Amino acid sequence: MKLIKIFALTLVLICGTTENNTFAQALSGETLKIGRTLNLIDNWYVDTADIEEITEKVIIDMLRELDPHSTYISAEDVRDANEPLLGNFEGIGISFNILHDTIIVIEPIAGGPSEKVGLRPGDRIVKINGEPVAGKDISTSGVRSRLMGPKGTVVNITVKRKGEKENLEFTIIRDKIPINSLDAAYMLNPTTAYVRLNKFAATTDEEFENALKNLHQNNMQNLIIDLRNNGGGIMAAAIDLANHFFSDQKLLVYLIGRKYPRRDYKSSGSGDLSATRLVVLTDEGSASASEIFAGAMQDWDRGVIIGRRTFGKGLVQNPFYLTDGSMIRLTIARYFTPTGRSIQQSYSEGYEKYISDFYKRYSNGEMISPDSIQFPDSLKYTTLVNKRTVYGGGGIMPDVFMAVDTSNNSDYYRALVRRDVFRSFILEYTDENRKKILQEYPRFEDFYNNFYLSGDEISSFIKRGEELGVKFVESQYNKSKDEILLILKALIASNIWQVNEYYRIINENDMVIKKALEILNDTQTYNNILGNRQKAMVAID
Repeated sequence: MKLIKIFALTLVLICGTTENNTFAQALSGETLKIGRTLNLIDNWYVDTADIEEITEKVIIDMLRELDPHSTYISAEDVRDANEPLLGNFEGIGISFNILHDTIIVIEPIAGGPSEKVGLRPGDRIVKINGEPVAGKDISTSGVRSRLMGPKGTVVNITVKRKGEKENLEFTIIRDKIPINSLDAAYMLNPTTAYVRLNKFAATTDEEFENALKNLHQNNMQNLIIDLRNNGGGIMAAAIDLANHFFSDQKLLVYLIGRKYPRRDYKSSGSGDLSATRLVVLTDEGSASASEIFAGAMQDWDRGVIIGRRTFGKGLVQNPFYLTDGSMIRLTIARYFTPTGRSIQQSYSEGYEKYISDFYKRYSNGEMISPDSIQFPDSLKYTTLVNKRTVYGGGGIMPDVFMAVDTSNNSDYYRALVRRDVFRSFILEYTDENRKKILQEYPRFEDFYNNFYLSGDEISSFIKRGEELGVKFVESQYNKSKDEILLILKALIASNIWQVNEYYRIINENDMVIKKALEILNDTQTYNNILGNRQKAMVAID
């Protein structure tokens, strides 16, 4: 089978599909060497060789020689790789976590099969299809493999619930479960809305439009779209999002490849947000489709980009399936922003250098100051409306740079994060106090305005850290205290309500969002950044 896979791979790479009747003529001597060599090893090598392992390594190494983003995905990993982009999976629909070898239900997904049968937050799953799973050192992947499966199939689970003497039995019929790409959508102030996207998926535009209905009802006039740490996804989803901001047809992105003639993608002209002032937040984790959207907004002077330089992924991959269900995601083209910028980071010196160059951003001062970033004049472009200078060749440079906020950082805080102390403490705390919190704070707004951890509860958190190997250092704790308490409160909110409520709390101290609000609240500053000289009467300090 693996030799067939290699042969099929060569056909795909050279011919595109095996439907071409002349594909055999396209096979070069070099291509045939791959299958021939593996066949010789399989038949004649002195020791037993793992042909499957060798084949997979050959494919991986071969693709890595091409570029950093052409990848091989094994048959067993294809589903996991596709699910986030498809926007759904098939299973019972719960958010769960594992604490002390116990599976705890964090939240049944709204409208999903688990919610319909009455599963509740805090329930402990002790058996799945009769198999004991409590105290068995089970992994997250082990839980997923047992609970996920084809729509319409049945899972029987046994649950231990606080307040119930006997374990509870549930029969759950698997169904399609949505994977949300929109984490949060709410009003930051009476006129400005905030939307956070974690990826660009098949459902992104639908999620965005649903969020807009509520935001419009709240008199939204300005919008902040947060694409920080959004690694991209489906290009079409980025185009759909961009459509909202143009009332006419404008070029949003174009693709060119050796075997891929130029293809232009333009806005539809729907433009329901064409009069809305826009800020887009980016950082070094914003990539691919995030860069397509940010690049289009910047090139057309349509919105202010705030944050740090994006990742710099301007290569387009197409999936090609092999005979055993595995997949090659092969780079077939480069994409270019409307001004003609390629924002792909150079990979001419190989994969390892490509990755190390990204991490050098943390050591060369780029996260603190943009002065360390130097672009040659050959990468200089001008925006299409106001003729501002922008650069290609390595990510989207923001219009307003914001350094990494290290004011609350300490070795103690970083150790708490590395040792997973926050999650460990909050899982138990929420499990024990869920009923009490909901009785005292029946609405999230009550919790948001009035909840604070007590001194004893903070001491319990510090103690949990020490149990997990994080020594308490009072001076460092005091430096990071505000951030630590904010994260704890946000995690409690996420466990009891939704991830939207997590961001409502965690964003309180976000200096990038504060800068975005400052700019949006000052029309002259906003226009001046975009180069709207006819609308801006004063320069920015």
